[in-house]
Amino acid sequence: MHDIAFIRENPAAFDAALARRGTEAAADRIIALDAAKREATTKVQQAQSRRNDASKAIGQAMGQGDKEKAEALKAEVAEIKASMPEWETAERAASEQLDALLAGLPNMPAADVPDGADESDNVEVARWGDRREFDFDPREHADLGPALGMDFETGAQLSGARFTFLRGGMARLHRALAQFMLDRQTTENGYTECNPPVLVNDAAMYGTDKLPKFADDSFRTTDGRWLIPTSEVSLTASVAGEILGELAEPIRMTAHTLCFRSEAGAAGRDTRGFIRQHQFEKVELVSVCRPQDSEAEHERMTKCAEGVLEALGLPYRRMLLCVGDMGFGARKTFDLEVWLPGQAAWREISSCSNTGEFQARRMNARYRPEGEKKTAFVHTLNGSGLAVGRTLVAVMENYQQADGSIEIPAVLLPYMGGVTRLEPQA
Repeated sequence: MHDIAFIRENPAAFDAALARRGTEAAADRIIALDAAKREATTKVQQAQSRRNDASKAIGQAMGQGDKEKAEALKAEVAEIKASMPEWETAERAASEQLDALLAGLPNMPAADVPDGADESDNVEVARWGDRREFDFDPREHADLGPALGMDFETGAQLSGARFTFLRGGMARLHRALAQFMLDRQTTENGYTECNPPVLVNDAAMYGTDKLPKFADDSFRTTDGRWLIPTSEVSLTASVAGEILGELAEPIRMTAHTLCFRSEAGAAGRDTRGFIRQHQFEKVELVSVCRPQDSEAEHERMTKCAEGVLEALGLPYRRMLLCVGDMGFGARKTFDLEVWLPGQAAWREISSCSNTGEFQARRMNARYRPEGEKKTAFVHTLNGSGLAVGRTLVAVMENYQQADGSIEIPAVLLPYMGGVTRLEPQA
């Protein structure tokens, strides 16, 4: 959500920020609706105040035996009551229109976010690791997987396209990755492990900018709850409506959860393999901090995600997303792209975003700056640390052997119960 006071004072700057994201100018409409709402609110408040004063005066007039004055006051109260519904309706209509308009507008990009229309305009800012040289033609994970326990056919039979059934060592490797990620983020990086609900209400989805824009990309239950697209929703919404004290240190949370996406906006993309599933798992990172800390926290969060890739020995690059490829609620985003030798391509494995106060305004999450009486909105950040399924794919393709087996990365051996390699089965 946007700051209306900022828009009133800086309409040209606001429209310019929206224009960078390909969104039509909206400042004039916002200011007009806000003025209409405030006028109606003032009229309602004035009417209520006058009605209360007149009602008291009726009693006084009656007590003094001045029936004529009392009748005149009664007539005025009746007139006020008759006029109030019109202003109350106007206030409600302006408020609903204003909220709907603001809810549909994306966050303003940070000044250092590059212009651009799509992923081709993203900027590479760092790269880590050497890509492995193979003495055979590396295969894609979808070709390696079936002999190793990645069962696409059973997943499709049970649930349809974009579902996969993992078996045996493949299921254990998937679990090992998630446990390793959680352990690293909690013991080395100071995140508090959480186990949040994966079913949430409208307020949680709206507060984390998933509603109304992304309703079609999410699954909804018959009782009106939503299956989370990421535990960013549950973790960030846990501070909704709170005043978090001085917030001298950022609140850092992590969770390993199931995630669900209908992928309505990605029809036809990555239909083969394990890259883009309706049901998947992620280890999510969420931070809540003061505005002056959010830029440093964004860098720290991104490094925490990078550390997982480095520990696994997976080559990656960090990309600064352009305005055209950035998420709706983000003001700045770094994507981490891992190298997949089977595809001979870089593929996103983590997205770390600073949303500024955009989500905090929607969910009314505040803190009390030191030495001040007034509260202020917090900044919220989220990132993948990492997407478990995509990390599994990266391990498969980077650690594959000529015979179709997969060597287990050294950092995962303590989680694998003595298994050092996944061997293909007939």
